[in-house]
Amino acid sequence: MALPCIEMLAAVPDILRGLMCEVSDDDACWKPAADRFSIAEVLAHLSHSEGHCYRARLDRFMAEDRPEFEPDDAQFHLELYRDADPEDAFDHFEDQRITNVELLRTLTDDTGDRKALHKAAGEITLNQMLHEWTLHDLGHIRQIAELVRARKYLAGAGPLGEDYHLKP
Repeated sequence: MALPCIEMLAAVPDILRGLMCEVSDDDACWKPAADRFSIAEVLAHLSHSEGHCYRARLDRFMAEDRPEFEPDDAQFHLELYRDADPEDAFDHFEDQRITNVELLRTLTDDTGDRKALHKAAGEITLNQMLHEWTLHDLGHIRQIAELVRARKYLAGAGPLGEDYHLKP
């Protein structure tokens, strides 16, 4: 038996690629409102989180007994996401994800029971972090899907789109 969530984590780049198959750079940089993320910013956030949050925590789970983690708040990194190039952000995310999944596939089941102290959530296991990592990804997949729906397809649906109440 393998650690949980690995196949979903591995699938995320392909899911994102499919969602964005008809998205131009202009579409990717479109913001539905000043206080909302564009697709490019979501991709930059995913790329940043992949290395600076999830991989860093994974490495510490493996190297330390009960490491302590600070909460990760995307609001602290907004400047990194502004003006992101969507292709560069996606490519960097995908490269990191491939490497991270390769590492996860080498770990044994009992590794998932390793513990850490999350300063906001309390004691967590690696298995729990893998589930949260997947929740994080799926939330951003949903976010990107909603941005794509609003930017690429709603207006083209004409009167058929009037019943869709999108909130990208």
